[in-house]
Amino acid sequence: MVGLVALAVFVAGSYGPTEGLVAVGILASAAVGIGWPHFLAVPAKKTLATVIGLSGAGSALAAGFVPAPGFLDATPAFIAAGVIAVFVVQLIRGTGQAQRLESTLGSCAGVLLSCLGAGWIAGARFNGIKEMVLVAALSAAVALLAGLLRWPDRVVAPLGIVAAGLVAPLAGLVFSNIAIVAAIVVGVVIGSVLVSFRRMVTLRLGRLNFPAVLGMGVAPVWAVGAMCYFIDKLLIY
Repeated sequence: MVGLVALAVFVAGSYGPTEGLVAVGILASAAVGIGWPHFLAVPAKKTLATVIGLSGAGSALAAGFVPAPGFLDATPAFIAAGVIAVFVVQLIRGTGQAQRLESTLGSCAGVLLSCLGAGWIAGARFNGIKEMVLVAALSAAVALLAGLLRWPDRVVAPLGIVAAGLVAPLAGLVFSNIAIVAAIVVGVVIGSVLVSFRRMVTLRLGRLNFPAVLGMGVAPVWAVGAMCYFIDKLLIY
């Protein structure tokens, strides 16, 4: 449900001014930063949250204000800076600390997810056309709704992928002139990512606190923005 709410906010923000979507991106990065360490259950949560959140916020700001067409040109730099900062945090913690490997690898993944969300901003700015954003959002919504079913992963995973792959071309035909093949690719890729994150949740032992729920709900939905943007560029324009 958190993912569905976040998705609605991202789509609504894409139809407003760029500054508003950038503000949404900063908030989404903060949510990922705060929640991801709690989901991983690793030490130094506040420090790692700051690193993850600031990396994503910087990527969102850059995507919103750099000149076209290099909307995501600065994103790799923020990913690199975030990864370096994660290693620095682990070095400062000193030797012999608990869960250093899990903390390092998991936090680097959090930095990547936080920064890739800038793709929603880039997609909204790209040629001023919002149709792909809408198609991607509908595909993601269907995959998230499939993930709410209390069925085994072996059933929900293919169901979510197939449903997202079917909804995308239908949405493309209704809302735009996006090619069917391109729309199917968008739906299948986004559906695959989202059901994979559902599997991560089902594999985790114990109950999730609210920050963990917030981070895991926002992170995958935020990160698929980059996939939407690159598929849009590669297959359509």
